Amino acid sequence: MTDKDGLHDMPLRLSRRQMISGMASLGVLTGGTARSAFGQAPKRVIIPEGDFAPLPIAIPNFVAGTPGDGEVGVSVAQVITNNLKRCGLFAPIDPAAFIERINDIDKAPQFQNWKTINAQALVTGRMTLQADRRLKAEFRLWDVNTGQQLAGQQYFTSPEYSRRIAHIISDQIYERLTGEKGYFDSRVVFVDETGSKERRVKRLALMDQDGFNVRYLTKGADLVLTPRFSPARDEQLITYMEFGQGDPRVYLYRIETGEREIVGNFPGMSFSPRFSPDGQRVIMSLQQGGNSNLFVMDLRSKSTTRLTDTPAIDTSPSYAPDGARICFESDRGGKPQIYVMPATGGSAQRISFGEGSYSTPVWSPRGDYIAFTKQGSGQFSIGIMKPDGSGERILTSGFHNEGPPFAPNGRVLMFFRDPGGNAGPSLFTVDISGRNEQRVPTPGFASDPAWSPLLS
Repeated sequence: MTDKDGLHDMPLRLSRRQMISGMASLGVLTGGTARSAFGQAPKRVIIPEGDFAPLPIAIPNFVAGTPGDGEVGVSVAQVITNNLKRCGLFAPIDPAAFIERINDIDKAPQFQNWKTINAQALVTGRMTLQADRRLKAEFRLWDVNTGQQLAGQQYFTSPEYSRRIAHIISDQIYERLTGEKGYFDSRVVFVDETGSKERRVKRLALMDQDGFNVRYLTKGADLVLTPRFSPARDEQLITYMEFGQGDPRVYLYRIETGEREIVGNFPGMSFSPRFSPDGQRVIMSLQQGGNSNLFVMDLRSKSTTRLTDTPAIDTSPSYAPDGARICFESDRGGKPQIYVMPATGGSAQRISFGEGSYSTPVWSPRGDYIAFTKQGSGQFSIGIMKPDGSGERILTSGFHNEGPPFAPNGRVLMFFRDPGGNAGPSLFTVDISGRNEQRVPTPGFASDPAWSPLLS
């Protein structure tokens, strides 16, 4: 069964092939002091677990290829600057300190001018509206100390996707300088909340990871909760739970078309299901009597398999990225704790042993950590631990913090914080080291965030 929600007039997602009609590496400049860095070890940001000094980087406005391209060149440079600054690993230098004005990105910069202001990396770029109305975006990344070009690409797209191009360039810079994948070209689905607590309207909303381009996917007539993204990148798919007049229903929502499909009616479900890594199954918790157990459903056949059968409350399951194991929350030991077991069922191993109770476990896309919410001493904390339970680390604490999904690269967590009283929840991000907590701008109150895979 499918239906149209009526809120998808604007295209919400294009594949990289649809959005970018051409991409090529920019040739490495050989004039001046520039030398090829391809095939050589690039300069890398060392990312320790403790405090460290972010890498100083200079990002001048992108050169205008034609007189009318100045505004988009400024906008793209600003988006890249904001992305790199917000991630906490880079320290963009104030343009007021720049000595050299970049007018031609096909000539090597005067690197001494950038060394003088302590820049260690430099980004140059150009935006040009072509005769066919396509926007051509070019950028180069330089190691200021050696004069090496570390990266260079050009892209063609429609002018309305200039912010998306800026996110893709940000990911290229991030990966080249850290050795890790970026997360800027991604989206977040969340629950937008408006109105008083007694008459709160909750709508499913979608935005870029930096809080821009918010789009509403549902109208707010029915209560929506706990959206989840499919890890499959070829078709962006969301599952979420909706409470209407009857039992809660679980839907699949296809972002590209705006169509939604009912997975089923689940009277005893307390959270939306999560996808398997291949996107072909969903795992869920269903209540029967005073207890709840874990089940997995094949989305093609709609057949359901029971994974646990205990008198306890087993809930909040999440797959490991290889699909071999799951983590979940259970009170089988007396209070909510985190357990790990094979994805096909079997013996479960408890991995959390700290003070307080543990809930909402989520496995990192890298497989190295499990994030959780921890409650104790009147505080709700967001933390991580290794899959064997070792290395527990609290990242942030507050009156009510909850819902920690990972960014696609596994380095950043998003969560929502509700301060209580007449205020409402807001979204935040924090690095897995516990550094760099940042509020994510949203139009109103926001909760239950879920991060998409990289779009490109």
